[in-house]
Amino acid sequence: MELSLTQFVTLDGVYQAPGGPQEDPSDRFTHGGWSVPFGDADFGAFMDEVFGRVDAFLLGRRTYEIFAGYWPNITDPANPVAVKLNALPKYVATRTLARAHWAGTELLRGDLVTEVATLKARPGRELQVHGSGNLAHSLLANGLVDTLYLLTFPVLLGTGKRLFTADVQPTGLLLTDSRVTSSGVVIGTYRNAGAPRYGDYTEEAAAVR
Repeated sequence: MELSLTQFVTLDGVYQAPGGPQEDPSDRFTHGGWSVPFGDADFGAFMDEVFGRVDAFLLGRRTYEIFAGYWPNITDPANPVAVKLNALPKYVATRTLARAHWAGTELLRGDLVTEVATLKARPGRELQVHGSGNLAHSLLANGLVDTLYLLTFPVLLGTGKRLFTADVQPTGLLLTDSRVTSSGVVIGTYRNAGAPRYGDYTEEAAAVR
């Protein structure tokens, strides 16, 4: 399986608490729920596409607990997100969660790189990470993300946890798909293209003279 990371971010790179005020108010964050006003049919259609490619989920503890408190109660067979989340394997990277009650959940307590490599070696399409900011940081720092679904919302917050930190592994990305929803969310699909390429504009300018 390939590992994909789906993240909602503001224009200034904040990923914290997109879905509601109580989702993650840590560090006195008061802007929770910033993504909600931008939900529309285009946004929903894209997320349905993403969930149509999943064969397993990898989640951080906080996101897992948020999902586990909501999605098991959604039993509509026409809801593709609920169907996949409730039916498919869910792996949780955690050192603090004692047990998991959501059916199909396995707790991962070993070395993250080793655990993820084992999961990616299994047959299937995508091993998907949704939200899970701390886990996302570790995956980006170790170059483990194959595809990045980045949804950038037209809002600036100034404060909040950032997705891309100084620990991120330098990585070149190939844009394979882009679209803009009717509410202005810019959706980019990026493939890991290995190490970044570098150049020097002064040398290029001299070459054309």
